Amino acid sequence: MKRTTTRLADGRELIYFDERDDASHPEVDRRELPPPPPASELRYDPLTGEWVAIAAHRQSRTFLPPSDECPLCPSTPDRSTEIPAYDYDVVVFENRFPSLSRRVGPPAEPATPFTPVRPGEGRCEVVCFTSDHDASFASLPLARVRTVLDALADRTAELSALPYVEQVFCFENRGVEIGVTLHHPHGQIYAYPFVTPRTRAMLAAARAYPGGNLFADILAAERAAAVRVVAENAYWTAYVPAAARWPFEVHLVPHRQVPDLPALDDAERDAFGPIYLDLLRRFDALFGEHAGRTGEPGGLPMPYVSAWYQAPVRDGRDLAYLHLQLFSIRRAPGKLKYLAGSESAMGVFINDIRPEEAARMLRES
Repeated sequence: MKRTTTRLADGRELIYFDERDDASHPEVDRRELPPPPPASELRYDPLTGEWVAIAAHRQSRTFLPPSDECPLCPSTPDRSTEIPAYDYDVVVFENRFPSLSRRVGPPAEPATPFTPVRPGEGRCEVVCFTSDHDASFASLPLARVRTVLDALADRTAELSALPYVEQVFCFENRGVEIGVTLHHPHGQIYAYPFVTPRTRAMLAAARAYPGGNLFADILAAERAAAVRVVAENAYWTAYVPAAARWPFEVHLVPHRQVPDLPALDDAERDAFGPIYLDLLRRFDALFGEHAGRTGEPGGLPMPYVSAWYQAPVRDGRDLAYLHLQLFSIRRAPGKLKYLAGSESAMGVFINDIRPEEAARMLRES
């Protein structure tokens, strides 16, 4: 994999990850852009112990443009996009409308005596998986999946070295039902200046567990039970968790405990692609004649979130266990799982599908 770094017209960093050593990207960003916005504001919620980002500049971000105005497609001689090259394999660049950034301003006054405020110092990046606007991750060749995984590992290592970053989160949102604002196949990376609430909760459970490693023991129990296992190979197992929150939720876990993506070895990285593509295709095939790729007449591609849970940079790395959670809010054709009163207000999920049934449906899809 060849790695090439350049700058966009407003100074943001862009990195090409190419599968050929002779790849070249001499094109430059020809646009006239305003300076990037300052960092957001982080406000502390004293009732929950959580930080909330206030990023008002994101109201003006690009929203579902037509394909001929897509900012993630390659540039052409007649039109410049976020990616200056006329073709590319995988590209990572700083988000133009970031929730977190390194462009911090002066300290802010507390919102109340109980609510300290601090700059949203961090970094948000966009990861373009392919130059093909009409593709999906499930349609990528195995070599490209490996390139994406290597790019995410590269970015995790580099962002983790920043002194103000506490956790790196790599993810893909797919589908307008999930809330994507761009159709082009892409993911994102958030480098947070704190450990996220979900991670803190999982690490607390792991610390309180008396029997050894909680994550490893859960994986062993699911593999032994087998009823919720969807797929597995020599290095990874995909299963529906026994207490799944979402209608279709799969955890993809390496058999060896590692803290983050950079720690995966070559064999584990190579084995990831086949099982992950198999899962994505099972998700898209769930509803039979309703399923299909984006753009197919009558197709119903599965909306999903694909989220990598990595160890924090400094805290709990010995307890954490890298894994990917893939889940969808679609529970049936034409029916979505909305986060209503119990989920949104109280944080108590109510799942409409038994996890064992979801696993059976995915195995048979």
